[in-house]
Amino acid sequence: MEDNVVPLAAGDPFDPASLRLDQSFTDGPAVKKLLTTIPIRKPGAQDFNRVHPGADYRLDTTVIILKDDRETYLVDRSMRSELITECVPVTLYTTINRQGVLFLWPVRLVGPDGREMAWWTSARTAAELAMTSWVRVTANQSLGAYEVCQAIGAIPDPTWPDLSFTELLRIAFRDQMITSPDHVVVKRLRGLA
Repeated sequence: MEDNVVPLAAGDPFDPASLRLDQSFTDGPAVKKLLTTIPIRKPGAQDFNRVHPGADYRLDTTVIILKDDRETYLVDRSMRSELITECVPVTLYTTINRQGVLFLWPVRLVGPDGREMAWWTSARTAAELAMTSWVRVTANQSLGAYEVCQAIGAIPDPTWPDLSFTELLRIAFRDQMITSPDHVVVKRLRGLA
C-alpha cells in the first residue's frame, strides 16, 4: 500500500458509495411556487404568449397609465367621472409567456369619442388569437400597428395558476388602485404632489 493512501474505514463519511447521487434526488421536499407579483404590461416583442380563454379572466375597465413611470393604475368606479380625462378604457387580458410569467395585458378599447386606432385593433386581434394558439406581438412603426406571428411548432398549452381573476387583480394592483381623491397619483395629476 502506498504511504499517502488512507484506507476507508467502515462508516467513513467520505466513502463514495455513501456520497453517490441516486435517481431519487429529485424526490426532495415539495414546494409550491407562490404568485406574488403580476406585471401589467404589453407582451415582450420576442416572447410567444397565450391569453386565458375564459371570459371570466378578462375585464373591460379603466386605468391610468403613467408612461414616464411605466406604471398602470386601476381606477375604481367611484373615481371614473372625476378622472375622466386621465382614464383609458382597456380590456385586461390574463396572459402568460413561454417562460411561465403571468401578466395582465391592457389593450385599449374604443374611447367615448368613437375613435379607433390600428394599434388597438391589431392588439385585440392578437389577444383573441392568443386564446387558442401561441402568438408573438411586435410593433411595426411603418405599418402603424402590431404584427402578429403565430407559432408553427407544437407547443404545449400553458399551465394557468389555480387562482381566480379577482385574486389575480388583487396581486397585480395591490399598490396600484385609485379609490379616492387622496391617492398620490390623483394629487400628482392635479399638481398637488
